[in-house]
Amino acid sequence: MSKSPQHPFALYNIDSLLSEEEKAIRDVVRTFVDSTIRPNVAEWFEKGHLPARDLAKECGALGLMGMHLEGYGCAGMSAVPYGLADLELEAGDSGIRSMVSVQGSLAMYAIHAFGSEEQKNAWLPGMAAGDLIGCFGLTEADYGSNPSGMRSSAKRDGDDWLLNGSKMWITNGTIADLAIVWAQTDDGIRGFIVPTDLPGFTANDVKHKMSLRASVTAELVFDNVRLPADAVLPGVVGLRGPLSCLNEARFGIIFGTVGAGRDCLETAIDYAIDREQFGKPIAAYQLTQRKLADMSVDLGNAMLLAIHLGRLKEAGTLRPEQVSVGKMNNARIALEIARETRGILGGNGITLEYPIIRHMNNLESVYTYEGTNEMHTLVIGEALTGIAAFR
Repeated sequence: MSKSPQHPFALYNIDSLLSEEEKAIRDVVRTFVDSTIRPNVAEWFEKGHLPARDLAKECGALGLMGMHLEGYGCAGMSAVPYGLADLELEAGDSGIRSMVSVQGSLAMYAIHAFGSEEQKNAWLPGMAAGDLIGCFGLTEADYGSNPSGMRSSAKRDGDDWLLNGSKMWITNGTIADLAIVWAQTDDGIRGFIVPTDLPGFTANDVKHKMSLRASVTAELVFDNVRLPADAVLPGVVGLRGPLSCLNEARFGIIFGTVGAGRDCLETAIDYAIDREQFGKPIAAYQLTQRKLADMSVDLGNAMLLAIHLGRLKEAGTLRPEQVSVGKMNNARIALEIARETRGILGGNGITLEYPIIRHMNNLESVYTYEGTNEMHTLVIGEALTGIAAFR
């Protein structure tokens, strides 16, 4: 006798781990994704275009920009609601979550954590509203996993700074009103708030992407960009600044990848129930059920890990190596689910009529950005052995 299908998260009773407020926030973001993102994202992906400024204002109106930050127009939410919002956004598309994550967890967080009071008041309210868009310039073409080797530099020129160099793979780069740029100085690596309308600042679209196509990706070039003395973030010197920002964004990825995996799995379950071969639904075959069962267990475990790490973050005890555990595990599981569910859909799995191939392509980027799988493996290895093996 057939029974009613059960959602994968129901196997774990995930909702019982969330407060009513947390579920309400999740549902608001899910409704936004269902009404605004899902009907349009396949076309955006196919055309390599994102109406980012309009979406930024809508996300700002919902309180999603810098939602985990306090004051300055930010929502001041705790870690799990922030993660749940990222989960729902990435269930729509990784590019949408990236836009919001870079704005809040990289650009806004850098100003909030390390900026002066004047800098916070000047920039954060407009960014929280989605009226101003920020980007985060750390990675360079030749220095990804090793940001300490960056060539971008800022030199004193009287009271001013002269910024030279370039950054690569910068989300929001060509639409940003400001860039948080990390550069070598005589004092060490420093962060700068760089308005993008300054002479010598250029942003170029990265073209021919096959992943994150519903996302703005850019190269930033600085040619003697003159910055005033108060452009520097006064609260930090060295890599601790950008790496702490990255940990904020990686936390969002821990939840976000679960959203992409969930969307793939939901799609595959619905498809398997409806698709008939040899006189019955393919969901009735043991091989298909084994695939669905294995993926549901993996996804449920990933969700439990995300919530657990969120509770640690709320308690103020989350450590960087634990963020690496979550990012490495959940990005890997989501990508494996995308690949397996693509196979369940057969030829239909490669079309944009279904979301799976789009998620699969996106997750190939998520798997390696903000720390490759190998780098997170070595962070965990160092935590376990006390021996750094990065070289």
